[in-house]
Amino acid sequence: MQEDTLQITLLGAGQEVGRSCCVLRYRGKTVVCDVGIHPAHQGIASLPFVDELDWSTVDAILVTHFHLDHAGALTYITEKTNFKEGKGKVYMTHPTKILHKLMMQDYLRTSASTDVLFTSEDVSASLSSIIAVSVHERISLCPGVSFVPYHAGHVLGACMFLVDIAGLKILYTGDYSRAEDRYLVRAEVPPVRPNVLIVESTFGVQTLEHGQDKERRLTDLVHTIVSRGGHVLLPVFALGTVQELLLVLDAYWTDHPELHDVPIYYASSLARKCMAVYQTQIYAMNENIRSRFARRDSPFVFKHVTSISRTRGWERKLAEGPPCVVLATPAFMQVGASRELLELLAPDPRNGVIITGFSVEGTMARDIQTEPEEITSSNGTPIRLKLSVDYIPFSAHVDYSQNAEFIELVDADHVVLVHGEQNTMNRLCTAMKARYKSRGEDIDIHTPRNLEALELTFSRQHVAKAVGALAARYPKEGDAISGLLFSTNSTRILLDPQDLHPFAGLSACAMRQRQSIAVAIGGDLVRWHLEGMFGTVSERWDRDGRLTLRIMDVVDIKHASEHVMTLEWESSPSNDMIADSTMALIASVGQSPASLQLTALSTPRAHPHAKTPDDWRSQIRRVVWFLEAHFGQVTLDASADAEQGLTPDLTIRCDEAVIYIDANRVAVVCVSETLKHRVEAVIGMAISTTCSLADLFATSDPVPVP
Repeated sequence: MQEDTLQITLLGAGQEVGRSCCVLRYRGKTVVCDVGIHPAHQGIASLPFVDELDWSTVDAILVTHFHLDHAGALTYITEKTNFKEGKGKVYMTHPTKILHKLMMQDYLRTSASTDVLFTSEDVSASLSSIIAVSVHERISLCPGVSFVPYHAGHVLGACMFLVDIAGLKILYTGDYSRAEDRYLVRAEVPPVRPNVLIVESTFGVQTLEHGQDKERRLTDLVHTIVSRGGHVLLPVFALGTVQELLLVLDAYWTDHPELHDVPIYYASSLARKCMAVYQTQIYAMNENIRSRFARRDSPFVFKHVTSISRTRGWERKLAEGPPCVVLATPAFMQVGASRELLELLAPDPRNGVIITGFSVEGTMARDIQTEPEEITSSNGTPIRLKLSVDYIPFSAHVDYSQNAEFIELVDADHVVLVHGEQNTMNRLCTAMKARYKSRGEDIDIHTPRNLEALELTFSRQHVAKAVGALAARYPKEGDAISGLLFSTNSTRILLDPQDLHPFAGLSACAMRQRQSIAVAIGGDLVRWHLEGMFGTVSERWDRDGRLTLRIMDVVDIKHASEHVMTLEWESSPSNDMIADSTMALIASVGQSPASLQLTALSTPRAHPHAKTPDDWRSQIRRVVWFLEAHFGQVTLDASADAEQGLTPDLTIRCDEAVIYIDANRVAVVCVSETLKHRVEAVIGMAISTTCSLADLFATSDPVPVP
């Protein structure tokens, strides 16, 4: 068993909301989840801490959805860092890729010229490096690294990623929603239990309104404001919440004829462009929307909503005109149409602004929720704030109850909170620990700051699953199992060579080699030298009636002709080594002094190393010599019956200790463990010294005394 460390480093969204960027490092692989910008900052200050990572080492960037705080820095990273010097790729879902392009074009259009981080050409170049994937599609990045996207709700195309690095599973949620709204499916719980869950904590321990309650409160408030002669400002993101709000308002206007004279405007060219995209991505929406499209009833063709013509001075004309409802971007009201309208509508108490999403600290949307007496305009002048300010969260994030339920369902070993302000995150952490403690359970939960390397250690076992013929018989304890170990994507299987094709898709083949060597000596002399080198040499007759010598059950030697010997063997590293040794020995037989002496004898003689029927006696004698040299006199059990193939047991008396040796099983019995280990070591040394190569090659275990 080994221990490996997963390192999680947040380059953004660590105890803050914005510029999400999570770096995962494990066993030499690096995966980055999300690369966003901070909506409360401009220019370089809005980026994650990109200088803290060598981007050429990144294996993949996974983008959960198109919002700028999760994807806004992608172009900068792909075009302005050394990311393209490596082999990394960028992945996101098909709807996210389409909408990301429109979001980045709009971002360039609305950014101040001094704060531009990249050009439209950079955006186009970045888009070419993005690989679009489908939900539930398993993608292999490189050997040992893969991921699967799952529905995350939140916005069209949003997904959470289940990342698998060498068997370690990390679920990164990004922004997610567990409540099914008017057009999106809710976030799903992956069927696989991950080791680590990295989850958003945007709303901490807050409980949000859901479904019809928040819709009713919104429509009642809008109705009240327009009835008193005021204008309603709904600052929104161009994509996501605005589509749901338009569906809610259009349905309410249809049911209330008295409001038909009050126009609903959405002031976003980006939202208008994206409506066409929404109508082509029906497969990513919930069953209600898909069934309406099947009836040719498109919910995104609004009856009471108009896209406003954004001519010069349109904001003032709208503010000075009759009551209306206007949805304008951006949601945080830092710049743009929503900021202009806020400044124009602020002095009139009949008007009202409704914040419908989470507001990042430091933005105008967050500041006016404290209802200050005045705000500062874009040009620095103070403006009295008399309009009503209300907060009705339509933000597609989880609240405390939904987040806690999801964390429990996922049941990961470690939970890492991201995308939440420090106090909010700490309150959620405390609440989750108390929730588990009340049930007598523990939860390992972390709240890392930006650039704080969180290291989680996991024990890794090397486990191989026996399949095929090897799995047909359940082994007993102590049994040796041999087979082929096949590894792919961190999964290991042990199989018989005959099962290689059905289980691994590979074909097994054996290469048989043949080598001929010229000789000027007889076969008996060659055999004598082979016995001296390898020990026992077996013999048999081939189909042509020629005598064949077999060395170590590997190499066959025969006379192809009077002066030519042929060696044949099945190739493998060890078999090739034995064949090479055999050829070298045969080639040197003619120059050996022993050969000259043997040729002078009238009858052939076996080599002393060759095994004979009584060889067990000599081997026992050799082992006894070793034991006596170390421990003194050794007694043989004379009752053993050699005719029944039994080997005498041995007894050693060393001082007051008595050691018994079962020679058949090479088992040592002794009260003293230290003395027992010494005797076993001496026996092993004796066997390895006195046994032939053939006996030692046959097994890697100690060779028992025959």
